[in-house]
Amino acid sequence: MNNEITYYFPCQRWLAVEEDDGQLSRELLPVDESYVLPQSEEGRGGGDNNPLDNLALEQKDKSTTFSVTIKTGVKKNAGTDANVFITLFGTQDDTGMTLLKSSKTNSDKFERDSIEIFTVETLDLGDLWKVRLGHDNTGKAPGWFVDWVEVDAPSLGKCMTFPCGRWLAKNEDDGSIIRDLFHAELQTRLYTPFVPYEITLYTSDVFAAGTDANIFIIIYGCDAVCTQQKYLCTNKREQKQFFERKSASRFIVELEDVGEIIEKIRIGHNNTGMNPGWHCSHVDIRRLLPDKDGAETLTFPCDRWLATSEDDKKTIRELVPYDIFTEKYMKDGSLRQVYKEVEEPLDIVLYSVQIFTGNIPGAGTDAKVYITIYGDLGDTGERYLGKSENRTNKFERGTADTFIIEAADLGVIYKIKLRHDNSKWCADWYVEKVEIWNDTNEDEFLFLCGRWLSLKKEDGRLERLFYEKEYTGDRSSNCSSPADFWEIALSSKMADVDISTVTGPMADYVQEGPIIPYYVSVTTGKHKDAATDSRAFIFLIGEDDERSKRIWLDYPRGKRGFSRGSVEEFYVAGLDVGIIKKIELGHDGASPESCWLVEELCLAVPTQGTKYMLNCNCWLAKDRGDGITSRVFDLLDAMVVNIGVKVLYEMTVWTGDVVGGGTDSNIFMTLYGINGSTEEMQLDKKKARFEREQNDTFIMEILDIAPFTKMRIRIDGLGSRPEWFLERILLKNMNTGDLTMFYYGDWLSQRKGKKTLVCEMCAVIDEEEMMEWTSYTVAVKTSDILGAGTDANVFIIIFGENGDSGTLALKQSANWNKFERNNTDTFNFPDMLSLGHLCKLRVWHDNKGIFPGWHLSYVDVKDNSRDETFHFQCDCWLSKSEGDGQTVRDFACANNKICDELEETTYEIVIETGNGGETRENVWLILEGRKNRSKEFLMENSSRQRAFRKGTTDTFEFDSIYLGDIASLCVGHLAREDRFIPKRELAWHVKTITITEMEYGNVYFFNCDCLIPLKRKRKYFKVFEVTKTTESFASKVQSLVPVKYEVIVTTGYEPGAGTDANVFVTIFGANGDTGKRELKQKMRNLFERGSTDRFFLETLELGELRKVRLEHDSSGYCSGWLVEKVEVTNTSTGVATIFNCGRWLDKKRGDGLTWRDLFPSV
Repeated sequence: MNNEITYYFPCQRWLAVEEDDGQLSRELLPVDESYVLPQSEEGRGGGDNNPLDNLALEQKDKSTTFSVTIKTGVKKNAGTDANVFITLFGTQDDTGMTLLKSSKTNSDKFERDSIEIFTVETLDLGDLWKVRLGHDNTGKAPGWFVDWVEVDAPSLGKCMTFPCGRWLAKNEDDGSIIRDLFHAELQTRLYTPFVPYEITLYTSDVFAAGTDANIFIIIYGCDAVCTQQKYLCTNKREQKQFFERKSASRFIVELEDVGEIIEKIRIGHNNTGMNPGWHCSHVDIRRLLPDKDGAETLTFPCDRWLATSEDDKKTIRELVPYDIFTEKYMKDGSLRQVYKEVEEPLDIVLYSVQIFTGNIPGAGTDAKVYITIYGDLGDTGERYLGKSENRTNKFERGTADTFIIEAADLGVIYKIKLRHDNSKWCADWYVEKVEIWNDTNEDEFLFLCGRWLSLKKEDGRLERLFYEKEYTGDRSSNCSSPADFWEIALSSKMADVDISTVTGPMADYVQEGPIIPYYVSVTTGKHKDAATDSRAFIFLIGEDDERSKRIWLDYPRGKRGFSRGSVEEFYVAGLDVGIIKKIELGHDGASPESCWLVEELCLAVPTQGTKYMLNCNCWLAKDRGDGITSRVFDLLDAMVVNIGVKVLYEMTVWTGDVVGGGTDSNIFMTLYGINGSTEEMQLDKKKARFEREQNDTFIMEILDIAPFTKMRIRIDGLGSRPEWFLERILLKNMNTGDLTMFYYGDWLSQRKGKKTLVCEMCAVIDEEEMMEWTSYTVAVKTSDILGAGTDANVFIIIFGENGDSGTLALKQSANWNKFERNNTDTFNFPDMLSLGHLCKLRVWHDNKGIFPGWHLSYVDVKDNSRDETFHFQCDCWLSKSEGDGQTVRDFACANNKICDELEETTYEIVIETGNGGETRENVWLILEGRKNRSKEFLMENSSRQRAFRKGTTDTFEFDSIYLGDIASLCVGHLAREDRFIPKRELAWHVKTITITEMEYGNVYFFNCDCLIPLKRKRKYFKVFEVTKTTESFASKVQSLVPVKYEVIVTTGYEPGAGTDANVFVTIFGANGDTGKRELKQKMRNLFERGSTDRFFLETLELGELRKVRLEHDSSGYCSGWLVEKVEVTNTSTGVATIFNCGRWLDKKRGDGLTWRDLFPSV
């Protein structure tokens, strides 16, 4: 009072539940008296503007608006009738007790299982750390159960969750009606902070210019950065109050920061109310300068109608700025005002959009159609295609409709989105193509569609994205699931990207360091409280405690949580931490309601060929077990299985530019290489892949069989578009960059081209084909015994040193009635890739026809280009009623001589010394084989003949007993006799060791990359396991002898564990597989609960067993099946291999699969 200082606190806001943001209290900031006291006409410059009007933007910038969301629980009587209040606590201040009266979602607040949203505006609180929630215990039912509170602060770019999960009631829990809640850090969501905009819309002074509709706005910056669509009125009262004729309607809104330059805005309305038509004069957007020392105002002229009955009958307009008015406070306190016109604003362009409806039955639609056009400068937003320029009845079969869309210049158009609302009687629509012309510069853009927009056809979608015909850029906008984003993070295009510059959804998936894929499977327990709706995560911990980032286990399409008894699988990517030692599993739930019982955790690392299976059986919960929500598991306690090492390849598939070239069929691929072949793998269509004149790039995990020799592609011919025009395929090794191309350029179709659904393509490496073409003639002799002939359909697969032929149907023979007794049938197969020397033949039939049983005498296969015939002697039944009941047989080639097992052989040892250290001393090693262990091989160093120099390769040969397949080796670094060993440690860097068995030519590769210290005694050594094995054709032939395998299947003991379905098994070994065999016995009820069933399968020797695939056809009354384990015994050697399962094969349980790949545990 002595200093006579007067403080002025302007408000100019409602304090009312029904007005503004519904708050009953406000925090005010003091301002200079010049804003409040009346000014002279001279001081005001003759204007009519109130100085206080310009304060709203600055005050909004200095305050923080919180959006408070409160979830009431689902418990009985969870809702409350009491008056609820909240207090937000920050590190610098708190809001004080704030009554929550005006909910944006419900008039009857805080009812059971409801969500309420409130606005709380306050000055700077600092970092929010606590929320106090309570009520006054009034009303008929004051008790209240709160699940959680979410506080979102757009200006801070932070959304925080405060779990509760407790009662606020005098008669429940601890009787408290006030709770202090603390935020769950893992549930905090960060995003780009919003900034305030002052938006003033001027309604023109023309008849009926005002509107009752709700106006929206979108602001665009450079590089197509834009805000969300924001409706300016929060209720119908405001819609009636604003936008009157010859008025200015001002709004302060918080929206995304679009950068320094605003290139355009889009305004429109929802066309509701008594008088929705609106004539807009212009729009002003005012925002603060980046350093907060002034503001700039952009003016967007319009002077057009937004009405369905006026002008061009459009309710959306795009406006570009005409001038900028800048006010900036200088260092001396003066205000500098600058007015300038916008340099080179975007042009307003008319786009002609011509849409061609296909000429097929039912192609036309009566539904409402919408389009969004995307360019490198922005997009049009969704536009309703209401009036066709050339037709009254739009989108009829075989017609083209033209529409005019006015928008700011989009630059180069690369994408469109089409959708319809599925209204009217005939809603299904087939779009042939879309052409877009820029009427200003006459640029033309073509979009080849050829797709249905229908709930009944193709994949049942009403909305589709189409890319411009010549577009070759990024298509990540097709991403709809975490797996899609992980695949982009693994791709080569992210290799040169600065991670710090990545924005948008991808920012959560990129990370520093080498990234590899992981497969995570989590089984939730069956306890009644085992389920959780929390978000789970893992950490991977490798050697030397190297730790990955937090990897979230997210579902596609927003699904969350883990239901009781479920098995959920996730495809993720993370830092390559080497050999994984530990894994941490946890979730972000912090309330008592978020408890989770984890039964089993599985982690597969395809690039290491390892799968870990952990039996957890523990709670991750605040109020269960030991009260922790994350737990570290040591993988020493896990069961480890070898699933085969995979290499990451980037696969690019080109679909041809022909009408109908795209497909909906399922596509399958099999690859062949020098070192073996893969199983048939399905190529995931992922919505928009394999469309006409499109190249699709994605990541594939492929066995290490390179260099490749050929590829087989098969489609199943299903779907509404069962045909596919395949142009070519490129494979790129992600580690080495090696490229392999496969050319085809024809249809996969039963009606077009070669009229086949399967094709084989020769690998082309450095412009050289890896295989030769040939033709085969197959002669099949049926035996001369009673009932030997068959009416069934017969199929074969031919195996050779270059892979296999795939399934060949024996259809067209010179004999009209095939496979009759004592007849020879001949079949020709032209234009096939040469298999080289043949080693095996698989023959089977489908057991159809009146007399399906068949006694086969022999099969001769002639390679016509080599003029060589390979004989396969059979002399056995393929019949379910004769012999051992098998209809599938494997036969070895009689041309190949089976030698006696070797007793002695020679081994070539090639040792590569790394750059980490050479040695002048001796090296010794011992080989460990499947059959024997070698003696010690000593590789001596001398002054005359130096070995083991840096970066060199040394070769040695030793005679030894035959060891069988080499599994590991021991390497030692030994001082030469009478040599002085210094005190400092000397080490030799061994990089790789390659062992070649000279008789058969089998090669065993060891990737050591290790320092081996020099020692005087032999008890110090390093052990290395074989990294890669290349088996020669000569070796494979020796093992192809007939063998009987005993298969024992144990069914689980749980209720309903047995199955009535037909069960099939495929056994995979080092020498191939058995093919799919049915497990069946006459007059026996198989696979009952707790039973053990025994079967015998005859096939050629499989070598070391690697995998068993067990499956059933879901037939029968009770098809669900719980398999305990499968045991396979080679009856000739007595070696038994156990494949543990312990999982359901049931469409209604667990992960819903009816097949399992089982691996022997390590």
